[in-house]
Amino acid sequence: MTRATTRKAEASGEDQAAVPRRLLSHATKLFAKKGFDRTSVQEIVEAAGVTKGAMYHYFGSKDDLLYEIYARVLRAQTEQLEKVASSEAPLRERLRSAASDVVVSTIDNLDDNTIFMQSMHQLSVEKQKAVRAERRKYHERFRTLIEEGQASGEFRADKPADVIVDFFFGSVHHLGSWYRRGGALSARQIGDHFADLLLASLRPE
Repeated sequence: MTRATTRKAEASGEDQAAVPRRLLSHATKLFAKKGFDRTSVQEIVEAAGVTKGAMYHYFGSKDDLLYEIYARVLRAQTEQLEKVASSEAPLRERLRSAASDVVVSTIDNLDDNTIFMQSMHQLSVEKQKAVRAERRKYHERFRTLIEEGQASGEFRADKPADVIVDFFFGSVHHLGSWYRRGGALSARQIGDHFADLLLASLRPE
């Protein structure tokens, strides 16, 4: 793609919408291959076939790319959780769906999550705080489902909901260290197993 062609593509509305996605996709691949700190902005824009001006139109810095790699996944997970949690389904079904869904979406975006977790410490303090705040909101919404069941007697109440949530998501965040595509179990099967284990641990004694 020539520079003139790139500029023409960037001018159209359809391609403009694709530019940030393309930048994020190639940034993810480069960060995975070379590491965040060893990847230059020039390498990213060349791989994506856009100009630096186009990148800086959407992202103010390389830090912003790293932040958005994870933030977009977290936004999608939050939207899905809210949809499930606010439905009229029985509580156990809502929690099971929420638990399985977050495993599936984590596996579907495993490279993004792994790269971010490995490089998060290189973000500015402000961006690290922003990510932690958004992730905390997600965990708190998930926790309300457990607290609802504890209050009604459907779930055991002798273990703090905070501890249960931390235990579950510790396992979810660990997926990148052992999950391999093409294994015996699909992402959904793994998600369902995780959800079943969570619900079994919450059964009143």
